[in-house]
Amino acid sequence: MTNYPEIASRMFNTPLMLHPAKGDIIARAFGPRVLGLPDVALQVAGGEEMGLVGNPMGEWVREDGDSARGPRDIAFIDIEGSLVNKGKWLGKSSGMTSYEGIIAQALAAKDDASVRGVVYEVDSFGGEVTGAFDCAEVLYEVSQTKPTIAVLTDHACSAGYLLASAARQIVIPATGICGSIGVISMHVDMSAWLAKEGLNVTILKAGARKADFNPYEPIPKEVLERELAELEELRVEFAATVARYRAGRLSEQSALATEAGVYRGQKAVEAGLADAVARPSQVLAAFEAELSRSAG
Repeated sequence: MTNYPEIASRMFNTPLMLHPAKGDIIARAFGPRVLGLPDVALQVAGGEEMGLVGNPMGEWVREDGDSARGPRDIAFIDIEGSLVNKGKWLGKSSGMTSYEGIIAQALAAKDDASVRGVVYEVDSFGGEVTGAFDCAEVLYEVSQTKPTIAVLTDHACSAGYLLASAARQIVIPATGICGSIGVISMHVDMSAWLAKEGLNVTILKAGARKADFNPYEPIPKEVLERELAELEELRVEFAATVARYRAGRLSEQSALATEAGVYRGQKAVEAGLADAVARPSQVLAAFEAELSRSAG
């Protein structure tokens, strides 16, 4: 049975580090279902295949010792699809990757002496704020102990970019996009629809702020201003964090100056958001060669 209240709590009236186009798709595709509103026609071409998480480095090393995706001593961590806080064993069929699962893999790679380097394979438009900064810090800690590289295939936006920035280097394909250093929150005002349907909702509350973001009335001005201020605080923290991770390449002021915009390919490099443009298939061989030179 679909848990609509759980989905709604993760989508609406909560800060998200999510590309706005992805937020629009979520709101239009799932909003009517979880809020009980009339369906909105929406067509989405293609589909997303999300990386399996959970088993520490389980997907990239086979039992026979041969690597399914590259050299055995290079660990791959998939950061794909919608990013959520909990759910260590979320997989491809769910369309989500959890911070909990990413952390489990990152710690396993960090503690495995046979792993000489780690590749963060990123293809995500972002997700929940909750858990994102903790996850990014773990990835950054891995980068302090072992060579890491974020390979975009093809998107690293918002929370996806936060995690990618924790790598020592970011490589983006010519058609890839990254950035969206900002925070978004969605609220649905159902009051006009309720009035049209002849329905009246009475809200009983104890505590002046208890029903601040209820969907049955417009958001009061003071509540809206307070929420926008809190979102701005999160954006500043976001910018400061990626600036710390990418010291000398992207400043906090430069990150804020992007105004949550996204950059494609070489423009991302010029903006300091990425380090090089290359096809993902080229990166592994170069990374392996660099590790070999370092070991020699």
